[in-house]
Amino acid sequence: RPPLQRRMILRAKIVLPVTAPPIEDSAVLISGNRIRAVGAWKDFAHHASRITHHKVTDLGEVTLLPGLINAHCHLDYTDMAGALPPPKTFTDWIGAITAHKTGWSYSDYARSWLRGAHQLLKTGTTTVADIEAMPDLLPEVWDATPLRIFSFLEMTGIKSRRPPKEILHEAVGTIDALRHQRNRAGFSPHAPYSTLPELLRLTARAAQKRKGRVSIHVAESVQEFEMFAHASGRMHDWLARNGRDNSDCGLGSPVAHLARQKLLGENVLAIHVNCLARGDATLLGKNKTHVVHCPRSHDYFKHPKFERERLANAGVNLCLGTDSLATTRKVGKSKPELDLFAEMRALAEADKTISPEEILRMATVNGARALGFAGKLGELSPGALADLIAIPFGGKISRIHESVLAHTGNVAASLIEGRWVIPPG
Repeated sequence: RPPLQRRMILRAKIVLPVTAPPIEDSAVLISGNRIRAVGAWKDFAHHASRITHHKVTDLGEVTLLPGLINAHCHLDYTDMAGALPPPKTFTDWIGAITAHKTGWSYSDYARSWLRGAHQLLKTGTTTVADIEAMPDLLPEVWDATPLRIFSFLEMTGIKSRRPPKEILHEAVGTIDALRHQRNRAGFSPHAPYSTLPELLRLTARAAQKRKGRVSIHVAESVQEFEMFAHASGRMHDWLARNGRDNSDCGLGSPVAHLARQKLLGENVLAIHVNCLARGDATLLGKNKTHVVHCPRSHDYFKHPKFERERLANAGVNLCLGTDSLATTRKVGKSKPELDLFAEMRALAEADKTISPEEILRMATVNGARALGFAGKLGELSPGALADLIAIPFGGKISRIHESVLAHTGNVAASLIEGRWVIPPG
């Protein structure tokens, strides 16, 4: 691991704390793995005699901002980039990815995971909430990247016919065996259609008891919505033919289904939420459930318009994720890469009503809140963890948020827990 700089000051053209206005000709003081002060350079220089024991690094014409937080990803599937053309229906895609994974080995998944981690790191992500379908990769892959990882262990059970208690017991055992200074594991019952109600209830109780986090795909497609709201449609019939007990369908929306299983709450990340019934937004807001939107994946499937304003007006904390490269369109001949800046631009293009400031919050401070790290990640403030990135500065400080969203390519520097993971220059 890179050596820990015990004390340093980073000077930059602009410091963008996210939770405070941008500061021109500014600096961040770091001690150990924490930020100790943020302010104008002249204020630091005025107290030069007190900070001579700090190493000063002048980053030059850059914007210094918090490391980005990717609230939903599938690193396992990185090497599927461009392999699956956009499907006609969501169930077509399920069949396509299941077939594509046939024959993949441990080494294939490990290589794919590590490639994805590298892509995120070089494009400014410092924390990622990853859905882990191959728990055998852990903790080895954790130690192969400086990224801060929240690995949510995927749990299904329809196809395997395994009892829910057995599935949960296995996940709990894996989580208990994973002890890491920087990273942690949580639960991911895959989706309402791919898990039984009992597994959702058991997961809710286990997570609450252990003060753990849960990540679950919900209301992702029109077909899933039809299945639960109306007990009909292609997904409903396909799963019934494959032996799923669909007696839990026809009772309301997928979000209402989670509410009945007590799987909504401040510790839950609801992924996608593309189809809302009347009252769903209020239900999510009332239960303080976080929602993660993945703009490029949303475009890949051509889902219904994401109801961002409706959710925001209900008080829902909205975050951003990349999803996997198995659900990202190719642009020209180039394969897509995992890049949260690209997701921010995609959201800005799709939703003209949202400000660049709010988009950046979705990729930083909102994600930190969803993961239980409010005040510690996603912002530059005293006491926060020293996870920072630098990107070239361009334009005027009055339009700094637009400038940040316009950034493309690799970041100029990246720091995680006070360690350079991409050194400046």
